[in-house]
Amino acid sequence: MSGTWFHMTAADLGREIGKGRINPVELTEAFLERIETHPLAPRVYARMTETRARGEAMGAATRAKQGFRRGLLDGVPISWKDLFDTAGVATEAGSALLRGRTPDRDAAVLEQATLAGTVCLGKTHMSELAFSGLGMNPVTASPPCLNDDKAVSGGSSSGAAASVAFGLAPAAIGSDTGGSVRVPAAWNDLVGLKTTSDLLPLDGVVPLCERFDTIGPLAHSVEDCALLLGALQSAPPVDLTGAELGGARIAVLETVALDDMRQAPAKGFDDACARLTRAGARLERLAAPEVAEAMGLAAALFTAEAYGIWRDTIETAPEKMFSRILERFRSGAQVAAADYVAGWRRLEVLRRQWVARTWRPPTAASRTETRFSAMGSGAPDGMGSVAVRRDLLVDAADHHRLKGGQQFGDGRRGDAEGGAQRQRRAHIPADHRAGDDAHLSTEALREIPDLPALDRQRLVQPCGALGTGCPAGRAVTFAPAEGPVGKGDEAFFSASSRRALAT
Repeated sequence: MSGTWFHMTAADLGREIGKGRINPVELTEAFLERIETHPLAPRVYARMTETRARGEAMGAATRAKQGFRRGLLDGVPISWKDLFDTAGVATEAGSALLRGRTPDRDAAVLEQATLAGTVCLGKTHMSELAFSGLGMNPVTASPPCLNDDKAVSGGSSSGAAASVAFGLAPAAIGSDTGGSVRVPAAWNDLVGLKTTSDLLPLDGVVPLCERFDTIGPLAHSVEDCALLLGALQSAPPVDLTGAELGGARIAVLETVALDDMRQAPAKGFDDACARLTRAGARLERLAAPEVAEAMGLAAALFTAEAYGIWRDTIETAPEKMFSRILERFRSGAQVAAADYVAGWRRLEVLRRQWVARTWRPPTAASRTETRFSAMGSGAPDGMGSVAVRRDLLVDAADHHRLKGGQQFGDGRRGDAEGGAQRQRRAHIPADHRAGDDAHLSTEALREIPDLPALDRQRLVQPCGALGTGCPAGRAVTFAPAEGPVGKGDEAFFSASSRRALAT
């Protein structure tokens, strides 16, 4: 029976644990034994965490027996890219420069995933300091590709993808700065989720370019990625029950993305688009010149930040690095400070242009679950897609009516019902994390017209979590074209409050 476990989805393994058909200890031992004996495993795992895995599996087994499982992934083993700090275990990010680097605590996302009950199998190989999309690393190891084990697996989350593809982990956690989850997922026939910047905390993650770095799962299914994202956020996962593509608008980006495609990949892409259409999705061809310009800025912005972060470490012992990666880092030294600043200013403009091109206000039929794309003003800053549900907590002290058109700072000014002025914020700094509550203004509550009277009364009571004033965190902007809600009405919530948004 255990032979079938190695290619089951994480969700299916979790369901079997819940039914009592799989013991988490036996499941973990099966994966540890497979890793120990698999001929390709040394190219996949940098180091194992057997003692930790066995302890976590025993805890999961006890919870399952007593009926106190923490979620569907409680007791499911996963692998971690070797740039996530693991307490007491070396984290070297695929580089001899960091050999022996041993943190004293876990990365924040590993802490959250552990609290969700996942079992840490070990650390996977990766491109050196995450600065390659190929996955080749002669300094440590170059993980194999599922479709040709003599070829590279794509990077920089190369070992993460290989661990899942070769049945050495049910799922993996990687990182993505410029494609490092998406590329290896595609090359190894997996699902990879590139999350939005600032959605997940980077505390305890070895950086490449912190303003672009993101964390994301690689797995066998969309469901697995949704469950893993929930575990990393310490929030209920997105409910995919009854999910369908009917009516979904999907953009087919023609700018840059489809350039110079070979015949076979182009046919595969067209076939996938046809399947989406047959499933009811509405595909729209999109030409976006701002994408091409943004891609042109990447070389300067990526390399300058990366070299700025790593210069002192690199130049202490440059001979320890893979020469091609060393050259890539050092190219950042040639970027002038003025060009870097100008590049970022231009990129912010391009992001706003992208929003204007792609975002559409919600329709009346979707107001109880308003979704926003995340690219800049008029949408959640750094949040991906957010579903605002009726169970949000509301602080009466923060109810305010914003009157459009009045200028104040970098946004618009609104007058509160007591006459006090509050500033509308389209962008809230990423380092604001205070509080665990979501807050809707009085006007924004009307976006939920079918909310029962009892629930409405409950929601408008002060929660007292943040005191007076608008809470620090993200701003979700309501921007319907009609109705009683004023343009610019907002729901404010902290980065840790997404549990209030997910159910």
